[in-house]
Amino acid sequence: MPTQKKNIRQKLKQWLIYGILIFVGSTSLVVIILGFIPINTSAFMIRQHITDFQADNGFISIKQQWTNRDDISPHIFSAVIAAEDQLFYQHIGFDFNSIYLALKNKSSGGKLRGASTISQQVAKNLFLSPSRSLWRKGFEVWFTLLIELFWSKERILLVYVNIAELGAHLYGVESASQHYFSISAKRLSPHQAALLAASLPNPAIFRVDNPNKKLIDKQQWILRQMRNLNYL
Repeated sequence: MPTQKKNIRQKLKQWLIYGILIFVGSTSLVVIILGFIPINTSAFMIRQHITDFQADNGFISIKQQWTNRDDISPHIFSAVIAAEDQLFYQHIGFDFNSIYLALKNKSSGGKLRGASTISQQVAKNLFLSPSRSLWRKGFEVWFTLLIELFWSKERILLVYVNIAELGAHLYGVESASQHYFSISAKRLSPHQAALLAASLPNPAIFRVDNPNKKLIDKQQWILRQMRNLNYL
């Protein structure tokens, strides 16, 4: 019996190692492939369809159009960096100082503030769900590391503006530009780009087509940050 139990433990250990190796290899391969091809869907978009069916809304098409960097105004890249992650080009996927401050604020009885970088948001939007469970956060860390390892910063930023939710069933800067301003993403002005960036990460509350004072104030703050960062 002791020998049999030992053999079972050894087999379980082997299967665990195989499972980990398969997970590491498969997720790495997926991230590598997605570093070179247009991305026209994401976990968040798929989840939107599931939510629609659960609410008995049937199938509602999602507007999203992959657009290459040369066909996107540089102002939107500057705006999302100014709004979401001003240390984007300095960190390796995580802003540890912001994470520390968020946790410190939470421990003091305050609301847990967002400290996600653009890289983390890409990992979450592309592969995961909005859940705040420890398991989901763990997978977010893993995919963020892979993205930072295999993609350039420019690729991360390009994917972000192409899959970010910018309205109801509206994803990506090209679809948003055409929907809200009737222009292509390449023609976005600094003010328009800042307004789109200001709606992140909750376009259901901060509606670009019906901007409230809080959204306008955030847009103006982003424009000031863009000037401070020498983007304008």
